[in-house]
Amino acid sequence: MAIKRSTKTNKKKVSKASKGSVFKRIILPWTLRAFAAFFIISILWVIVLRFINPPITHLMLQRAFERKAAGKEWKIERQWLAYSDMSDNLKRAALAGEDAHFMTHHGFDTDAIKQAMERNKEGRTLRGGSTISQQTAKNVFLWPGRSWFRKGLETYFTVLIEVFWSKKRILEVYLNVIEMGQGVYGAEAASQYYFHKSGRSLTKKEAALIIAILPSPQKWDARRPSAYINRRANAIVRYLNYYKIPE
Repeated sequence: MAIKRSTKTNKKKVSKASKGSVFKRIILPWTLRAFAAFFIISILWVIVLRFINPPITHLMLQRAFERKAAGKEWKIERQWLAYSDMSDNLKRAALAGEDAHFMTHHGFDTDAIKQAMERNKEGRTLRGGSTISQQTAKNVFLWPGRSWFRKGLETYFTVLIEVFWSKKRILEVYLNVIEMGQGVYGAEAASQYYFHKSGRSLTKKEAALIIAILPSPQKWDARRPSAYINRRANAIVRYLNYYKIPE
């Protein structure tokens, strides 16, 4: 009996050793390779998009398919507008309405995050603390969602664009890919859609109205602003000239 028990014990040890050997020889090396490949590809992706404009985003495709599923026309209206051609009113409005500390933070506004957490704890209307950098990372590289995994990737890509892109490039990409209406993306398409003019010549109020609807562009309309949107736009106009924009 002692011999049989010893044999069983030895088999268990051999089995554990074999599993450990498989993990070390196969699973661990391939896992490390996969992580290394992800880091290399993601960094190269970010560097390439520093110089090349993103052709389309996941959100644009998702919204277009949602429209088709609802029996509406396929719609993705966008036209890239270079940063130098973009109205300074719109650039300042974006900072005033979306990210007051854009020029001084490194991707994350800790004060805004704390305020959002406190507000959410109190059971008031849920609000995020996302910066323009975070929103750009989410829109360009990721998909819509609220999982911790996606949030982790958003944080990772936010760090990358803050390292490899300039503030000017981040703001340029943001104002060209952000959803600004139903099937409308970016400053030029929004300017044409709402005010029948180029994003080069937006007035302060027009720029403020476009930025004011960004929390819910599927719901609100810059042409027919509600009392809330008007108040929000007027507040943006009031503080517009306080903001320095990237040069």
